[in-house]
Amino acid sequence: MSVFAVIDDKHVPLYRVMWVSALPHFCGEDDCEREGQYEVRLEQGEIVWAKDHEERDRLLTVMEQWQSGLGPDDESEW
Repeated sequence: MSVFAVIDDKHVPLYRVMWVSALPHFCGEDDCEREGQYEVRLEQGEIVWAKDHEERDRLLTVMEQWQSGLGPDDESEW
């Protein structure tokens, strides 16, 4: 299992993810480019944006599998 997830065309190490927004971004600004996207907060205040709820849900699933040690490539011996 990889320790990376693809979020907004970036390979992000899972261990850097601090939290993932449950609701899509809405600020009401006319020129907002992140409307409807999901904020993924990384350590040290960095942010990447999941483009839709499918991308957000895939990230959450991968994080749960990574934390529990499950995955298709789970090998007990190195």
